[in-house]
Amino acid sequence: MEALSDCTGGIVEALNVNVYGNGTQAMVLAHGYGTDQTLWQYLIPYFACYFKVVVFDLVFSPNVNPSLYDLKRYLNDKGYNGGFRRAEVDTLFREMDKNFPSWVHSFAPVAVGVNCTAAIAQFRCSLGRMKPKTALSVARTVFLSDLRWVLPQVQVPCTIIQSRKDVIVPQPVAFYMKRKLRGHVGLEILKTEGHFPQLTAFPLLLKVVERVLSIGG
Repeated sequence: MEALSDCTGGIVEALNVNVYGNGTQAMVLAHGYGTDQTLWQYLIPYFACYFKVVVFDLVFSPNVNPSLYDLKRYLNDKGYNGGFRRAEVDTLFREMDKNFPSWVHSFAPVAVGVNCTAAIAQFRCSLGRMKPKTALSVARTVFLSDLRWVLPQVQVPCTIIQSRKDVIVPQPVAFYMKRKLRGHVGLEILKTEGHFPQLTAFPLLLKVVERVLSIGG
């Protein structure tokens, strides 16, 4: 974080922070692996009517200066189905390292999970713009880190929104989180498939968020 703070313009400029709307409450929308803040493009105009919406690019995003990125577990375990066996994760790493463009081309439609040409193209473009070494490094962090021990320490109200079918994060992960989180926890299963309902099923996602946050009609 020191490198980010030392940047001209500070962390706001380094991470391409954008703020939309003039609400009194802030809504922070963060993207995940292989994407950037445009993941929220269909939802920002609506949320900006109610909140001050803050979006940004995480440090591994291809939109962020690569010099700012400083180069064990996301696996199935006893009592926990994370969606991947260690051998599958190791194969994924080898494929990324061997031929990153080819891996991007084949991984994008799997992650999107539905036959949505625009969403596949957007994710494929964003993921493909990552530097291969950065992409592999972040993938290792994502798939090999294990922060399940943090869940029981979370006591604020949470709502987990999960696609009905997601090969990247299957339903058992959502139910596991619901059991382990403390405080009030809601679980909403969207009647859609894929890892990016923000792109492929945003009307469904919007309805759930409206209800959870008590906004809209």
